Amino acid sequence: MAASVSTGRVVLARRCRVITEARWFAVGVFTLILVNAGLLAIETYAGVVEEWHGWLRLAEHACVAAFSVEILLRLGAHADRPGGFFRDPWNLFDLAVVLSSFLPVVRENATVLRLLRLARVLRTARFLPQLRVVLVAVGRSLPGTLSFLLVGALLLYVYAMVGWVFFARNDPQHYGSIGRAVLTLFLLMTLDGIGEAVHAGLEISRWSIVYYASYVLLASFVLVNVLIGVVITSLDEARDMEREEESPTAGHSLLSARIAAARSALDDLEEELARAASTPVVPVGTEGVADTRDSSTRQLADTALGGPRA
Repeated sequence: MAASVSTGRVVLARRCRVITEARWFAVGVFTLILVNAGLLAIETYAGVVEEWHGWLRLAEHACVAAFSVEILLRLGAHADRPGGFFRDPWNLFDLAVVLSSFLPVVRENATVLRLLRLARVLRTARFLPQLRVVLVAVGRSLPGTLSFLLVGALLLYVYAMVGWVFFARNDPQHYGSIGRAVLTLFLLMTLDGIGEAVHAGLEISRWSIVYYASYVLLASFVLVNVLIGVVITSLDEARDMEREEESPTAGHSLLSARIAAARSALDDLEEELARAASTPVVPVGTEGVADTRDSSTRQLADTALGGPRA
């Protein structure tokens, strides 16, 4: 009984895998995601929603049904090894998005439902390798980005306190409190309005040029370059991970090709052996042996009769 169940799972997984690994399946799901995004954009027009409300609801239900069939096929493709489905983060994301559509809390809340439908658009990364690499790089860069944010917050706080001490009395609009000082410096980090800020500072003190020059050097050049370095490093790591995931597939394909070649060679060898077995074979030297045996028989008969016959 257990063997029949295992065989059924293998057959189911093989049939579902043929569908999910087909190119038309990926193209169809990708098109469905784009259609869902288009429907979500159309619903932002109140006039269109009022006129086509019924058809839009029907299209939304059709998308949910299609996504449900897709996730069931992907689950079926892992019927022989269910753990493989849950080890893939993209499968977990797809499953969470599809299952959330059936939760009563989500379906009753229009805002949450729209956000959920918006999350489906992110599934396009599953079918676009380069976009998938970028998203993985962003995720891997988060620890370094958090460190960058801490350093940036510390830098803003220090310079905001210095600006409040020196410029609060003469420029309360920008440095009247720590909050205003932080906001001013945060905007200056993009170099927007830096010229006006420097001119206003020079009217207060000539040493303000040192304050603004050091801040622009640290905040707009050093920190930004550090952030770019963190993102580029994470992008390289994500590309290496993508290559490592693709290499076992390539190795499996090469092994399958070698196995197929070996089977073909064995089939040819079996055909040659069958051909050789069907051809009658005359043993080498059999005629000579027969003549020798006849000669020996005649000699024994002559000896028994008292000599050779004339």
